[in-house]
Amino acid sequence: MDSIRFFDFVFALIGIIILSPLFIIIALCIKCTSKGSVFFKQTRVGKNNIDFKLYKFRSMYVQAETKGQLTVGGRDNRITTVGYYLRKFKLDELPQFLNVLFGEMSFVGPRPEVRKYVNYYTAEQLQVLNVLPGITDYASIAFRNENELLAKAENPEEYYIQYILPKKIELNRMFIEQRTLKNYFSILWKTIITSVRGK
Repeated sequence: MDSIRFFDFVFALIGIIILSPLFIIIALCIKCTSKGSVFFKQTRVGKNNIDFKLYKFRSMYVQAETKGQLTVGGRDNRITTVGYYLRKFKLDELPQFLNVLFGEMSFVGPRPEVRKYVNYYTAEQLQVLNVLPGITDYASIAFRNENELLAKAENPEEYYIQYILPKKIELNRMFIEQRTLKNYFSILWKTIITSVRGK
């Protein structure tokens, strides 16, 4: 077990125990305000190009995903009222602590994409799949306002594929080349700060 995996496991286990009351509160808020499951499971592409199930708190109405993979604008009408605040403060991502505990993800690493967008990767870009995907990374911080950028685009999906996705991969590769404990903790800290601020 390398040092990053050690911290991933310890932080995930402690986080799940300490945050369990918050998990229960969020679950009740979701269940009491909209129909459907508390959790949202989606197939993403993980390390070595292998699919896995990523967990989130459900922030959208049931079957919203059938209307498109991308979330456009902060007030996408597919997002529930509770879901808006979960997304704003990144609380919808908390169930991914389970993915980290199971060894499917790291706290820090390239955000896992759905297969649809991975199919656009070049052979060189596919190198980002050589490491565990993460809950947060440089790209997550740099493109925290991604929804707003997409809302301004004439063709959101085309803009995502041609502009945002390559930029994200470039930042992901930068982390992989500098995958150190120092950068691991630096990215975690920056993510916590931006999440608390909600912007």
